[in-house]
Amino acid sequence: MPEQSDGLERAIRILKEPVQIDRELDQRVMAEIESVPVPGVWSRRFWTALDWLRRGRTVRVSPLGGLGFAAGIVILVLIARSWIAPQEPSAPVATEADGSTVQFVIVAPAAAQVSLVGDFNDWSSAATPMHRVDGNGVWEVTVPLDAGRYRYAFLVDGNTWLGDPSAPPALDDEFGRPGSVVTIGEL
Repeated sequence: MPEQSDGLERAIRILKEPVQIDRELDQRVMAEIESVPVPGVWSRRFWTALDWLRRGRTVRVSPLGGLGFAAGIVILVLIARSWIAPQEPSAPVATEADGSTVQFVIVAPAAAQVSLVGDFNDWSSAATPMHRVDGNGVWEVTVPLDAGRYRYAFLVDGNTWLGDPSAPPALDDEFGRPGSVVTIGEL
């Protein structure tokens, strides 16, 4: 055992000796530490919040609370649907301007061309082209019509048939395309 105690004492003596650090190395290390940017308050808050979000949590909800939460989600979806404008062409209208002319209007912002087709023009897509109003997606045309009842539709970009949701729907034609009815004067 005396050999072990001599070795241990020698190790202790060596470890107690002061260590000389190169002054230039010390200065280089300190300069490098000072050059590292300190994260700002917002950066620290972001990482703290992110760590908080990553941790798992147990959530307990009573059946009544779950039902209330689900009802709230349904109400939010219904409200959001009423605020969001439809992306498809929508809201065409036909209004009587005077005793013999009718103005047809449709909102179709993505359309390149729109035509009014109906039994008053033999369902021709070239007979009654509609005109864009101020580049805002509104298309219109005014058509002289005698008193009577007419079936019509809007033909968007030569292939999409749209009925007028503000007018009574026409009975389906033999081709299954949507259509509407406008009545001018008294029948």
